[in-house]
Amino acid sequence: MKSFTVEEITQITGGMLTKVQDAKIERIAPPLLADENTLALALGEDEIANLAQSKAKAALVPLGVQLDGLTTIEVERPRLAMMKLITMFYTEPYVNDGIHPTATVDPTAKIGQNVKIGPNVVISRDAVIGDNTRIMANTYIGGGAKIGTNCFFHAGVNIGDRVKVGNDVILHHGVSLGADGFSFVTENPDNIEQARKDGSIKEENVKHVIFKIPSIGSVVIGNNVEIGANTTIDRGTIEDTVIGDNTKIDDLVMIGHNCKVGQGCLIVSQVGIAGSCVIGDRVVIAGQAGLADHIEIGSDTIITAKAGVTKSFPAKSIIVGIPAVPRKDFIKQLKTMKDAQEIFAKFRKIEPMLDAFQEEHK
Repeated sequence: MKSFTVEEITQITGGMLTKVQDAKIERIAPPLLADENTLALALGEDEIANLAQSKAKAALVPLGVQLDGLTTIEVERPRLAMMKLITMFYTEPYVNDGIHPTATVDPTAKIGQNVKIGPNVVISRDAVIGDNTRIMANTYIGGGAKIGTNCFFHAGVNIGDRVKVGNDVILHHGVSLGADGFSFVTENPDNIEQARKDGSIKEENVKHVIFKIPSIGSVVIGNNVEIGANTTIDRGTIEDTVIGDNTKIDDLVMIGHNCKVGQGCLIVSQVGIAGSCVIGDRVVIAGQAGLADHIEIGSDTIITAKAGVTKSFPAKSIIVGIPAVPRKDFIKQLKTMKDAQEIFAKFRKIEPMLDAFQEEHK
């Protein structure tokens, strides 16, 4: 079992120690779940208040919080310090050394040094796996795929042909990179094309044969990217779909063909990005937001939860609502709705007078 002194934890977190008594720290937990060998994490007001009922001898607290009878480590950024602590206590999933006997590795594949490959993994023809990469059970690496160094693939990952994955990439369970894009065409203009052009649908009961457009592009994932469980990123039709360095993508995200996502972006669960979107650097897209195809989002933009984005926005926008508009316009809309309610309430009061006036002057 891992254990640390409060002095060691103070050094690791870069905090300021006020020591009342020694404590052997074997785990971290909220104050009400902490015992004498636990460092209580009191990052907010409610948790700080709960320290009075805690059995912990020591606590991690925001800068400026000092408590009688309790050893405290004050930190300027509590959440950052918590990350460092969790990293100290975290144990990665086990991956067997070398290549598991049940794995299938094509003779033409190139496997780097100190690579670990788990049960039932398939490495296809001409694939390249970089040094120190670990691949857990039931993962598929397609033909000609190139995987960088120090990557960690959890169980059940699927990597399509010719996909390129950078260094230090983490892919969680069920990630799919490089499936065909959702791209089709009809022989004659269909209802979707009419609606886009004319704003109406004229034809009725017209049968169209729908032809699939194969995807001959691929997917390129930058360095230090993390992609959550069951997220899918489709290959480009002709060009590659690209995810920039240091971008972090949550579970259950869908990114369509031809998309270009910049560096340092945060994309939260259940976001759907349609094909051929261009996303700038450091963009935050909150949960369940949806982006229409062929739009551009400028760098340093924030798209709030459940926003329905149907058009492009410049850099440093804050985007809200369905259909999405700049935050200041959304606030104006809310104010207009509130004003309309008040006007309607006043009208209801004078409506009998208006009815009486009309009746009198018929």
